[in-house]
Amino acid sequence: MDSLVTSFEGVLLTPLKIIPTDNGNVLHALKATDPAFVSFGEAYFSNVLTGKRKGWKKHTRMVLNLIVPVGEIGFVLFDDRVNSLTKGNFFECTLSPHSYQRLTIPPGIWTAFYGKGQSENMLLNIASIPHDPTEAENLPLENDYIKYTWT
Repeated sequence: MDSLVTSFEGVLLTPLKIIPTDNGNVLHALKATDPAFVSFGEAYFSNVLTGKRKGWKKHTRMVLNLIVPVGEIGFVLFDDRVNSLTKGNFFECTLSPHSYQRLTIPPGIWTAFYGKGQSENMLLNIASIPHDPTEAENLPLENDYIKYTWT
């Protein structure tokens, strides 16, 4: 699948295949041959309850590859990279099995997300490096730096 360059510098949305079978679907995520693949560090799942939010987090080295195989999750990105063409802008998208895509986020972009589905909402992150708490910054959802209005 070809990745779609978004209007947000360095961020990719890649349509993914869902292959229906009689015994259950096969959902693609990421191949080492995909243009968005950098390296493999770890893969983990994260649940987010309906109406709940997680974030803001900015990784300094990790590339995120986010997929939502269950439920519906809204993502909000904020760019404060010094030399970025999209500095100061927000990017929003929703991922779900009905909009089955991979959201690839390079280092240096603030990320938050929230549960939109009415039942379980789960994301998979295929990260380029193993978890390292020293390589990320965190801010509370409500702060004086990222001026985002949650609806």
